[in-house]
Amino acid sequence: MSISNTKQNRFSFLLLMIGIFVTISFITRTILLLTDFPEVDIGFISLLKLYGVGLFYDLVASFYYSIPLVIYLMVIPNKLFNMKIHKLLFLTFFFAAMYLLIFNAVSEWFFWEEFGKRFNFIAVDYLVYTHEVIHNILESYPIPLLVTVILVINTVVFFFILKKSTFITKTFGGHQTLLQRFKIGTLFLILPILFFIILEAQNLSNISNNQYNNELAKNGFYSLFSAFRNNTLNYEAFYKTKDTDVVMKDLDTLEHFNDKHLKMVHGRDNTELKYNVMLVMVESLSAEYMGAFGDDRNLTPHLDKLAQKSLFFNNLYATGTRTVRGMEAVTLSIPPTPGRSIVKRPDNHDMFSTGFVFKEKGYDNKFIYAGHGYFDNMNDFFSHNGFNVIDRMDFKEDEISFANVWGVCDEDLFAKAMKESDKSYQANKPFFNFIMTTSNHRPYTYPNGKIDIPSHTGRAGGVKYTDYAIHNFLKKAKSKPWFKNTIFVIVADHNGGSAGKNALPLWRYKIPLIVYAPDIIQPRVISKLSSQIDTMPTLFAMMNWNYESEFYGNNILDPKFQERAFIGNYQRLGLVKNKDLFVLEPDKSIHQYHILDQGLRDVKYQKIDTISSKDELDTITYYQSASYLYAHHLNRWHENLH
Repeated sequence: MSISNTKQNRFSFLLLMIGIFVTISFITRTILLLTDFPEVDIGFISLLKLYGVGLFYDLVASFYYSIPLVIYLMVIPNKLFNMKIHKLLFLTFFFAAMYLLIFNAVSEWFFWEEFGKRFNFIAVDYLVYTHEVIHNILESYPIPLLVTVILVINTVVFFFILKKSTFITKTFGGHQTLLQRFKIGTLFLILPILFFIILEAQNLSNISNNQYNNELAKNGFYSLFSAFRNNTLNYEAFYKTKDTDVVMKDLDTLEHFNDKHLKMVHGRDNTELKYNVMLVMVESLSAEYMGAFGDDRNLTPHLDKLAQKSLFFNNLYATGTRTVRGMEAVTLSIPPTPGRSIVKRPDNHDMFSTGFVFKEKGYDNKFIYAGHGYFDNMNDFFSHNGFNVIDRMDFKEDEISFANVWGVCDEDLFAKAMKESDKSYQANKPFFNFIMTTSNHRPYTYPNGKIDIPSHTGRAGGVKYTDYAIHNFLKKAKSKPWFKNTIFVIVADHNGGSAGKNALPLWRYKIPLIVYAPDIIQPRVISKLSSQIDTMPTLFAMMNWNYESEFYGNNILDPKFQERAFIGNYQRLGLVKNKDLFVLEPDKSIHQYHILDQGLRDVKYQKIDTISSKDELDTITYYQSASYLYAHHLNRWHENLH
């Protein structure tokens, strides 16, 4: 029986759903393209690839989306299918399915505006934390208005289809045997399996060197499904590898480890300094927002002045694009491994961490967070790696002057940090406070009257309020008895965005590192190419500490420091050195890009066809070894003689 026989074939509904899905996907892709039109390669061949591959992904995604409908049409008996009450219920559910498609399209636009990408693992992670995400959305966007507008659009489209497509009503009343239904239904169920096998073998969306084009060629629904499956990636299964013995030997050479992959770090003498350390990790503080890097919007007037009074590292790069990546880099001093951050993985207790190094030196360690620390598994990670945890649950009512879904405002957070510092000081213990801010995060709300940008108006206000709060914090801290013996470390967790023409847009990963202690440190600017993972080893060297180390990070101030940086997203892994970017791809390939020019908000690469064997080995070594050590529990504190 032909599917096109609309008078009798109920599977016409399936063809209609696929047609609606593909149409909405086409419109969505076009709107996203127009949103970042200047960044997209709009050559005829490029657009042909973009829309051609995009159509294929749309069809594949439509088959996945239609699976429940296929099964339903297969099993529902003819008598029940043709009842009037069923017709009403069926069309209601069809209406709801259309609504979800339009709602998904609108959601994709907002996600694209924020990240410059189709739905990916970030969307998957956020689905886990429904309280924060839902309230963040409610506080950031006019949801009642959007829901109403989508409902109106869906209603108009639905009744237009009913009016123009008379076969919908004619389809009810037909008769198909169970065997006929199963023949057609099985075909539509086999197709998604075949597509799954094809797309597992290769990524068809890599159609261009322009990352915007690659993202636009995808389908958001399919990308979300794929991200659910690929939130963690096995290095050896997806990336180019070398023999493990060769890699570990090269690692020992690169990092000056001994045959147990350890190195003894020695101070200038045996006089170790026990300064207090107040590390402030600032949400999304890209270099592009600071006047010290050349921005002219005056968003960070206080931090710009502070940089002049501090050790200011102006050529340092974040390892990733998520808060947990920044935490991982600073706490574990390790290059990013593919997939989710170690902070979010279940097997992350008793790592060789800066927390345990401080603890061994007699410090009182605290992780102080403005929000609920269960988010992104932060509480579990820090509490099992040398820290006591202070999160929003530990704030008393009179300690909160302003809060949004992500946590208390930065001023309240810093006030709490000072109270915790007082407790440690009164107990006669040096302290290490790891403070994580949240105000520079959508919905960008903060107390009114503090800065000249109204609350809830965008990223610029979030940046400027955080700048104000840090200044206020340091001003108040100067009155404390522990101030003169305290080093303040200010570093971003990651960049303020991840969109770019390139797979790894280097300029976006540049972040500030400011080390301030007016009675301890002489101000100067350090312009060595360096990584977020070098933060704590540099601080330990400044305090003249001796310790056994498994850290990949090193002292940036050492004249022998080897300049390099590690950057990545959840799939691509990059090594930057000598004006070149080496990128490991999850298809077991490696590429080299020479950095021609890098500005505050752009970078120009030239792809190099031939990579030297040494550069290839070193790039693989860093990432393969980091994954190997983690997988085999070799970078654990309890494995050492501590």
